[in-house]
Amino acid sequence: MSLKLGVDVGGTFTDVLLVSEETGQLTIAKVLSTPGDQSEGVLAGIRQACDTHGVSLGELDLILHGSTVVTNMILEEKGAVGGLVTTAGHEQILHLARAWTPGPLYGWMGMIKPSPLVPLWLTRGVAQRTDAAGAVVAELDEDGVRAAVQDLLDAGTESLTIAFLNAYVNPAHERRAREIALEVRPGLPVSISSDLVSEYREYERTLTAVLNSYTQPQVIKYVDGLESLLQDGGFAGRLNIVRSDGGTMSARSTKERPVDIAFSGPSGGAVGAAYLARRAGVPNVLTFDMGGTSTDVALCRGGEVAIKREAQLGYYQFQARGADIHSVGAGGGSIAYLNLAGALKVGPRSAGADPGPACYGRGGEEPTVTDANVVLGRLPGGSKLGGRLALDVDAARRAVAKVAEGLGIDEVAAAQAIIDIANENMHAALRVVSVERGYDPRDFGLVAFGGAGPLHANALARLIGADPLIVPTTPGVLSAFGFLAADVQNEFARTYLRMAEDTPGEHVRGAVDELVSEAAAWLHDEEVHADDHAFEVYADCRYYRQDIQIPCSLEIEGLTNGYAAVLRAAFETEHSRRYGFELDAPVEIATLRVVGRGVTRDIELELGTGTADTDAPVDRTEQVHFDGTWHEAPIYERAELRAGHRISGPAIVEQEDSTTVIEPGYAGTVDDAGNIIIREGNR
Repeated sequence: MSLKLGVDVGGTFTDVLLVSEETGQLTIAKVLSTPGDQSEGVLAGIRQACDTHGVSLGELDLILHGSTVVTNMILEEKGAVGGLVTTAGHEQILHLARAWTPGPLYGWMGMIKPSPLVPLWLTRGVAQRTDAAGAVVAELDEDGVRAAVQDLLDAGTESLTIAFLNAYVNPAHERRAREIALEVRPGLPVSISSDLVSEYREYERTLTAVLNSYTQPQVIKYVDGLESLLQDGGFAGRLNIVRSDGGTMSARSTKERPVDIAFSGPSGGAVGAAYLARRAGVPNVLTFDMGGTSTDVALCRGGEVAIKREAQLGYYQFQARGADIHSVGAGGGSIAYLNLAGALKVGPRSAGADPGPACYGRGGEEPTVTDANVVLGRLPGGSKLGGRLALDVDAARRAVAKVAEGLGIDEVAAAQAIIDIANENMHAALRVVSVERGYDPRDFGLVAFGGAGPLHANALARLIGADPLIVPTTPGVLSAFGFLAADVQNEFARTYLRMAEDTPGEHVRGAVDELVSEAAAWLHDEEVHADDHAFEVYADCRYYRQDIQIPCSLEIEGLTNGYAAVLRAAFETEHSRRYGFELDAPVEIATLRVVGRGVTRDIELELGTGTADTDAPVDRTEQVHFDGTWHEAPIYERAELRAGHRISGPAIVEQEDSTTVIEPGYAGTVDDAGNIIIREGNR
């Protein structure tokens, strides 16, 4: 395989990165997103990258695509009309839900609980029962299933969810009910809960399956449409979609499990940042991905992205493996405004791609963070976003002047105020994934990427105390780069519920081996060669009769009768770090998990030739505003930088996909991989 392409759809831009595995040559494309039909922007970006690289669409071997289709559908509640078939007597499972409010008393008073995605009138109960040990108490009423499915189809349902009580232990009834549903309506999108979540917690398992069905028809339509467009253009390679956990899976698997791509785009950036940080020798980093609409942050330890298994989109909390990413509505397109009390606010409303910030010259008139950067000279007037979009400086000033007039200050002060507020919003997000998780951010570096990330990263590193700041070679398209570095992967889990101290290692090994076999079979279906298979094993542990679960890594070969002491030590070390105490209680293995990976090759990048032991060549100088005064700051072209070049702030580094700001008192050095490593002073 020689030509791989990653494409990431954002709220404002669609980013494309094409890499030749043989030469390491990179080609970047950045086009405006097309919210009405994401595939139009995707195809335009792919064609632009291919034209620039000098290849045809038919020469691509692999396309890896991160999409916000599922995210948007759930948040905007624009999914399919779905029906739910469940155990008779449990039809209200989605209404009972789980107690949750968005805050303390006021949050509870002000919350308007949304209606379930499947209303009661589209829910049917059928006779069947499996007990908690998996034994069948009452056989499945197959005629009842047929009648329920036909009734729901007559009522207009477009997809179906089947979620029976205790199906995670014994899925036989769910699987038979699916067969019956497909006999009644061949081709009907059907999701069964045991395929998606093989764990206890009836509500979360049911909701996850409902969300899968809710999004499935449109995801099938989108993926099929994109594949058709690509094939019409001559593409005969493989299309993989990026998962929420930063791995990838085939288009076929995506159509079966769309709930697994709910956080597709942001995960790629975190994986790419972790990959580059490992290679830069800074395995512990915070990742800072600032785009046009939002900012996504994550924490990486030992070169690996933190993973969580509970996701939330809007009100809905469901079970899905994903990168532990925190998002805030702060991006380059975030709109600044004065609230009713006259206070300045920034975001979360965004100018998006159409019309975009005022400086885009596409009809936008409201002041945005990007416009504020233009006014302060941090986006120099001669710059072209994406190498093509010229900045309208006068339009940016007119937009920011609206805020300045309302505050009674000049436009420069207003622009700085907009930047300061946006930075504080993003600072708070970084604290969520570090301080609130029990980590000191001063022990971490910061990797900045996204189209707007390097513009603000120096200020964020200063605010949170992270050192060093790393700006990758292609920061504006690092999410697309992360897709190229991602493994094909999926997780397979089983509720276990046994005391570690009382369970022989051989028993645990037997359960793990079964999960490894499932993972291997899935990887085979994904066309991953057996030599590239890798497996990671985890046990979700908790103190007996507690429900705080912590995943602990297990070595398969270490599952002998002495494993329990090792497992307890790992669990209590992490429990103490998170919560500050230990208990004199048995440790219970709640869930066993196996992550199956199809390991990809490392990407060897072409980063230009030559090294330097001198300061970098200056392209020109511009007036840039820092610390209440204007500075004559040098402007550098990223393409002219070589390993060893040093840049002293204040300075601006321009490139096709992003702009990097180095503040006064800081200096950047280009490392052997082409990253700019920024530190305070002369360190």
